[in-house]
Amino acid sequence: MALDPDDPRPPYVQVASALRAAILTRKFTPGDKLPSRAELAKTYGVASMTVQNALRELRDEGLIVSRQGSGVFVRERTERPVGLRPHIEQAFEAEEVTIDFAGFSGETLHGAISEPLDKIRIGRLRPKSISVRLLVPDPSMPWNLPCTVEDRADSPEFRQRAEDIMRRHTLAVVDAVTELGNLGLVEKASAEIRVHPAAPLFKLYLINNEESFFGYYPVREHVVSYTSGNTQAIYDLMGKDTILFHHSINDDDTSTGSQYVEQSRMWFDSMWTNVAHEYQR
Repeated sequence: MALDPDDPRPPYVQVASALRAAILTRKFTPGDKLPSRAELAKTYGVASMTVQNALRELRDEGLIVSRQGSGVFVRERTERPVGLRPHIEQAFEAEEVTIDFAGFSGETLHGAISEPLDKIRIGRLRPKSISVRLLVPDPSMPWNLPCTVEDRADSPEFRQRAEDIMRRHTLAVVDAVTELGNLGLVEKASAEIRVHPAAPLFKLYLINNEESFFGYYPVREHVVSYTSGNTQAIYDLMGKDTILFHHSINDDDTSTGSQYVEQSRMWFDSMWTNVAHEYQR
């Protein structure tokens, strides 16, 4: 299991990636003890400090926990605050990749999905199909949130600004996925944006129909500056302050994780099919 000498990533990142993949594919299941630092160093042909740095990455992501005197274990909880990026990157190791997003602008998804899409372009990843669905609020309709601080009213100028942000991120994802299909790098590639009439109070990611990530949007007051030179106090939905909680399907279809993913998928499909419509660029 020596590391790839042509991989430009630092060795500790490669080790973290390999261990993350083993955890996410359940080669190491929740509660399992990982091999010792010395054993991992021998397995991957790296220094002990490299393994320590890799384990720190996984610990920061909430995938493992250290128990003094006992070792390092895969976390047993199926719901926990986690980082989205490593899970999306791992999802692209599958032959069929599906990512559904419901939320406000898609900015976080755009950042997380860019690297695996770049790896497909240079031939480091080779999924057969990619399907991305983006569900966002309709910017052509008045919103009850975000709203002005002064009178809790819709702000057309804010909606225009929000649409510009949403377009920049969601269309970048759509264009990048579509390009991979057009270039023949992926056999089947589709990406679509649909809008709906409700203010999103949370963000949801569904990955490969096996994992869900959910987090609430806190409402914060801040002053927005517009290109016109105007400023306005807005109660806004602050996605960067959102903590995501992770649930995954397992062999027990009655478990909290399995039921949460299934219910999330049912909710998303019902919104996508019944009330959302295609976003007109």
